[in-house]
Amino acid sequence: MAARRRRWRAAPEEDGEEEEEEKEKEEGSEQEADLIERLDDLDLRNDCDVPDVPSSIDSTPEILRRALSGLSARWKNWWIRGILTLAMISVFFLIIYMGSFMLMLLVLSIQVKCFHEIITIGYRVYHSYDLPWFRSLSWYFLLCVNYFFYGETVADYFGTFVQRREQLQFLIRYHRFISFALYLAGFCMFVLSLVKKHYRLQFYMFAWTHVTLLITVTQSHLVIQNLFEGMIWFLVPISSVICNDIAAYIFGFFFGRTPLIKLSPKKTWEGFIGGGISTVVFGFIFSYFLAQYQYFVCPVEYKSETNRFVTECEPLELFQMKKYSVPLLLQAVLGWETVNMYPFQMHSIALSTFASLIGPFGGFFASGFKRAFKIKDFADTIPGHGGIMDRFDCQYLMATFVHVYITSFIRGPNPSKLLKQLLVLQPEQQLNVYKTLKSHLVEKGILQPSLRG
Repeated sequence: MAARRRRWRAAPEEDGEEEEEEKEKEEGSEQEADLIERLDDLDLRNDCDVPDVPSSIDSTPEILRRALSGLSARWKNWWIRGILTLAMISVFFLIIYMGSFMLMLLVLSIQVKCFHEIITIGYRVYHSYDLPWFRSLSWYFLLCVNYFFYGETVADYFGTFVQRREQLQFLIRYHRFISFALYLAGFCMFVLSLVKKHYRLQFYMFAWTHVTLLITVTQSHLVIQNLFEGMIWFLVPISSVICNDIAAYIFGFFFGRTPLIKLSPKKTWEGFIGGGISTVVFGFIFSYFLAQYQYFVCPVEYKSETNRFVTECEPLELFQMKKYSVPLLLQAVLGWETVNMYPFQMHSIALSTFASLIGPFGGFFASGFKRAFKIKDFADTIPGHGGIMDRFDCQYLMATFVHVYITSFIRGPNPSKLLKQLLVLQPEQQLNVYKTLKSHLVEKGILQPSLRG
């Protein structure tokens, strides 16, 4: 009985504790809801503080506008995008035919235009503050960063050519110090340009410029590095992104029903899946075609004797036909036990898979950026497509992946590049290298020790 009374007396106390816990939970949830509301209000306030950027102008040629005037807006945009896409692809193939140097100029031109489009958005958004030196410093930093990256490329790939010209030897020898001095001058100019009441905004713009440089200049430098490894490392990734963009648009246009991501309401799962499958198939077939020609697979080298770029070599094993056994599961379907293919085609599957699965996130990132500043496109350079940055938002992400892929799984020692570096050394240094290499080969038994008289 005493035990029952104790239990009965303890019950109300336990009920009181439960009620207090429930009250605390309710108060905590109310505080959390209040915090979320405050953050939402703050986000809305920040969005309202962002000035509207002037809407882009329709730059569609008058001939196309008249020819497509009878169509609905949806089909009109389809035809404009299709015609301009074919025109751009044709120009791209023409530049490929003109050689590696023209491709490098194309990459540099695209980089400058993308930088201009992003910086212009920043200038338009904050134009009312009339920040001193903002545009001038932005372009100055672009020149400094390009001078650093392309100077490194010249030193690596054209060292022999540069060493023959005394006026260029100083620039190559002290290239990094000169680059740092140029950047330091821009940094000091920025500090001197700071204006009272606009400090925070000016630092926003300083960060804006440097992030833009990171996105455009660094990635375009990696594109050119990939090109020097062989034109196929440039063409397959870029073409895969283009194929994925076109295929996803076509599948989404005709079959799209299920939205993919809120940042891009027009993107659908049907387009994403259809574009991904098409891209892998395209990359596999396109790489088979390119791997047959030295022009596409040989590393791009500069011959100082002829003063031009050449693509002549003995193709690596990566680009030589091999026989592979077909997995048992596929043998029943295909009816083949073995298949002949280039090893590079297996790598092309990895490249095209990245282009179709991860590459679009570059576009989603760009969509979020445009939504943040209430703009439809980065610019109106290409009718139906927007600006250059709208077309190359996925390419920069792809360039980084290809560079990392090559350095991680493909690239080995480059005898040609090493020989160029040896030729730059002084005769005494070259002789020391020769003696060291000779003694090493003798120890391994590759060379016979020379007889002394």
